[in-house]
Amino acid sequence: MKVSLTSELERRIAEKVESGLYASASEVVREGLRLLFETDALLARQLAQLRADIQAGLDQADRGELVDGPVSRERVKAALAAQVSTRA
Repeated sequence: MKVSLTSELERRIAEKVESGLYASASEVVREGLRLLFETDALLARQLAQLRADIQAGLDQADRGELVDGPVSRERVKAALAAQVSTRA
């Protein structure tokens, strides 16, 4: 595989190797790719959770399990006040 890098990226990879944290440029690139794939997986899990949360809310709405705005705000205020009083 052949990869072209900008001079800036080459410089930064060389700095990592010179720092002693990595033995070679290949190690730096492998670590960067590992982090990229790890981030991709994390974002995929977060998106799946968001979709599940949205679906749960839609299902609750379909069942008529809704709370109007003013009631919801009062519940949030009460919960926040309870947290503040337990910390004091």
